[in-house]
Amino acid sequence: MIAYLARRLVQSALILLGVSLITFALLYLLPADPVRQIAGRSATAQTVENIRRELGLDQPFLVQYGRYLYGLLQLDLGRSYLQRSEVSELIAARLPATLLLMLGAIVCELVLGLTMGLVAALRRGTATDQALMVGSFVGVSAPQFVVGLLLLYVFAVRLGWFPIGGYGTFAHLVLPSLTLGILGAGWYSRMMRSSMIDVLRQDYIRTARAKGLARYTVLFRHALPNAILPVIAMIGIDIGLFMSGIVVVESVFGWPGIGQLAWQAIQRVDIPIIMGVTLVSACAIVIGNLLADLVSPFIDPRIKLQ
Repeated sequence: MIAYLARRLVQSALILLGVSLITFALLYLLPADPVRQIAGRSATAQTVENIRRELGLDQPFLVQYGRYLYGLLQLDLGRSYLQRSEVSELIAARLPATLLLMLGAIVCELVLGLTMGLVAALRRGTATDQALMVGSFVGVSAPQFVVGLLLLYVFAVRLGWFPIGGYGTFAHLVLPSLTLGILGAGWYSRMMRSSMIDVLRQDYIRTARAKGLARYTVLFRHALPNAILPVIAMIGIDIGLFMSGIVVVESVFGWPGIGQLAWQAIQRVDIPIIMGVTLVSACAIVIGNLLADLVSPFIDPRIKLQ
């Protein structure tokens, strides 16, 4: 276990290094000039050059990246060009809201997806199975901003069950979590159906039924723990999907998370914030995948971490 963790930590460090290098290079090649955003349209050429020199943006690429990497080793994400605040403080202030939304989305997609997949597998070939699979296809295909606006119109505007936007109560969390969760639920329901059908055909399931075990025991004690393993592995990957889709959802619902912070930074070419949010998102993906790998042996003891 220790050797496995050490190897994964080294791999994670290399992944994060690659992410930082690629992102920094893309932002360096960006045609938009962040100095112009800071100085304003009426600034003179001398003022622009002074700001560029002050921020170190007149240095070669390797010098700028090396300086940024040195700051990362000291857990320094830099300072926002426009907000004049430390990027780590800006992200830390918004991260709890994003993590809360991500947790709510994971709960929604698991509850909806696993239930739909399990029912579809048990009713395979029936009208219920077909209806659930059509619903999962629609959930996977629908753009998140469309789903969010439809949920807002129906449940907030027409029915008045939930607030239109904002943050602070459980009612504010429901609709954005559901918007993010519907996409994952579509994937999980199809995966769960396929995996459950395959497991129900195994010899040990036939043996359990032949011994006279109750159907509930066969399904939830013997079949489900094995069928759910592919879903557990997907949760770590899903964190990356959440971090990309959360920008849209937070904008639709006015949710004050790092997605909204990233969107504002992109519009204003605030490179330190863009880099900081990207690295935090990459860390979340790496940690999510690692946790998924560590949890799998507890569900299925046959899995060995080597």
